[in-house]
Amino acid sequence: MWTSWVFWMIAAVGLAILEVFAPSFIFLGFAIGAALVGLILLIGGSAISLSLPMTFLVFAVVSLISWIALRQLLGVRRGQVKVWDEDIND
Repeated sequence: MWTSWVFWMIAAVGLAILEVFAPSFIFLGFAIGAALVGLILLIGGSAISLSLPMTFLVFAVVSLISWIALRQLLGVRRGQVKVWDEDIND
């Protein structure tokens, strides 16, 4: 069964490990989304009978919300974006 909470928790750990190798908050947002879907399935048990497309939709929405929250909370670091004031050819 693809909507098993164990699958989602393993995916969350795998995505969190990927975040260590490519730090950009993208994999961390997906890891949080997978962990929350796993928790929803664990707590809800058989009471929540989500189909596979609905489970992926919940995962995508939760991942997007967590990524936006991470960007707002941690923000853009100073010096991360370079703004050029003059043309290089002048």
